[in-house]
Amino acid sequence: MAGVLDSVNKRTQLVGENRLELLLFRVNGRQIYGINVFKVREVLQCPNLTILPGSHSVVRGIAHIRSGTIPIMDMSMATGHKPLTDLSTAFVIITEYNGKTQGFLVAGVERIVNMNWDEIHPPPKGTGRDHYLTAVTRVDEQLVEIIDVEKILAEVAPVNEEISEGVISQETHEAARQRKVLIVDDSRIARKQVSRCLEHVGVEVVALEDGLQAWQHLQEIADNNERLQDRYMMMISDIEMPEMDGYTLTAKVRADSRMAGFFIVLHSSLSGVFNKAMVEKVGANDFIAKFDPDVLAERVVRQIES
Repeated sequence: MAGVLDSVNKRTQLVGENRLELLLFRVNGRQIYGINVFKVREVLQCPNLTILPGSHSVVRGIAHIRSGTIPIMDMSMATGHKPLTDLSTAFVIITEYNGKTQGFLVAGVERIVNMNWDEIHPPPKGTGRDHYLTAVTRVDEQLVEIIDVEKILAEVAPVNEEISEGVISQETHEAARQRKVLIVDDSRIARKQVSRCLEHVGVEVVALEDGLQAWQHLQEIADNNERLQDRYMMMISDIEMPEMDGYTLTAKVRADSRMAGFFIVLHSSLSGVFNKAMVEKVGANDFIAKFDPDVLAERVVRQIES
């Protein structure tokens, strides 16, 4: 796997074209899993791990990598399976989510595949509420499961979801009751976090699960000759979603003259520096990195008061 990610920076043109690249890996057994390459910083053989007393059971230890200390989580345990036993042959996928760096211990790393988001689908109905999948796809006729890493991180290292005192004034809270916000995110955990934050601000929330759902919903509103901004104060959308990503959703809205002036915020755990450039490319109004309840609430408050 040496050098497998060397050309990641050259792949940025994929984003905004409803395309992505998945790093395929195995956790335990034959099932193949996938993770977006843009979340991956490095892949390496499992280094020596130092046990961290009092840590979550999923955290197998910490590793000292490139002058930094990174927690290493067992992906098998994190998804409800037995722990990996032979660390001498295991790999660690170093990732960045929500501004934090962590490693995921996996049994083996396969390859990188180039795909369209419309080839990525929501988990099958009947999977249950406690599954760790955010999407599924097929590669070479084999099922690939895309893991909801945000769910894992929320369980292992829960983030603060409380909005600080003073962020919302009583006047703004009263005004918020007349407003409605559309949120779009494929992660059930992320939808809950954002919904709770916005409901605390006082606005009504409508939550959809992917960009295609959102696009069809917005088209229905426009087809009924209703302005989007008369229905919703704003849309807050994730970027990585099955069927249609947030960049493509934003670009489609901007290309439809009936939807002119609709306020769009992209909300993602992808790299903030990279996304600021992409926000301008697709025409979103703003970008917010996941998940800081104060920052999110302040952005909604600013829109209420505008």
